[in-house]
Amino acid sequence: MLYKEWLDEWLELYVKDSTKERTYRKYKQQIDKYIVPILGDFDANRITAVDLQKFSVSLARSGLAANSVNFIVAILKSSLKKGVNLGTIDRQFTDAISRPKTRQSTVTCFSKDEQKKIESYVFTHQKPFLFGILLSLYSGLRIGELLALTWDDVDLKKGILSVTKSCHDSWAGKRYVKIFDSTKTQSSERIIPLPKQIIDYMKKLRKLTGTKFVVSGRSEYGAQIRSYQRTFSIVLRKLNIEHKGFHALRHTFATRALEVGMDVKTLSEILGHRNPMITLQRYAHSLIEHKTEMMNKVGRLLP
Repeated sequence: MLYKEWLDEWLELYVKDSTKERTYRKYKQQIDKYIVPILGDFDANRITAVDLQKFSVSLARSGLAANSVNFIVAILKSSLKKGVNLGTIDRQFTDAISRPKTRQSTVTCFSKDEQKKIESYVFTHQKPFLFGILLSLYSGLRIGELLALTWDDVDLKKGILSVTKSCHDSWAGKRYVKIFDSTKTQSSERIIPLPKQIIDYMKKLRKLTGTKFVVSGRSEYGAQIRSYQRTFSIVLRKLNIEHKGFHALRHTFATRALEVGMDVKTLSEILGHRNPMITLQRYAHSLIEHKTEMMNKVGRLLP
């Protein structure tokens, strides 16, 4: 059996119904673009460790980021190991692949002054559509979680919101459509207590919009991700703030939370991380001012 034939079978029988639609499409895209052109016509039983290593090296040397190379290698490993487990493939050598080293992506957030400017812009313009920016700054929601949020997910009496789903844009024919899906991971499903100041704004917002979605849009399905990202970019440009992605709002929330003394475990649960160690590794730099203050207190012991 040719490897490309097995990949088609693997995708259809073992990936399509067991993963999110978005994940399936990403797997297929990477397979069609990178794996099939180079390894597709190999006999699945004759792919050697050297073949796999050459493939991995060629990806890295083509300019692909280390994370992207590792994602493609992970597809190789999963598909070939499943073939061996089923007896379709005699053996596989993916454990012998030497992968490129990955680096933790740099966390970018807005300064306190920049945050004040953004908040002031939202308050000044009084457009319900912009409220999602403020909500992300004070809840740490990902953009997909934010734009999937409906008023049924919000309990204004208890002051909590439930994150149970997400959304993404998908190209359908001649336009992007909004697709609703489960959250990024199981730990991403969570309940977030809201600051009482935000609750007051949300009560006013609900009366103003009268729509199903917390962040309203032109369609009955609320705002789309690409449209909302463009809106956010325009806001930053008008405020003369250096461009940062919408995700920087989530990073800003986490940084401010640590600065005011929120413990890492609580923050981890609010952000929907699998464990506090992920939070600590990602935002350790945000604690530098606090660390400096603590070290200066220790230094006062010096005569």
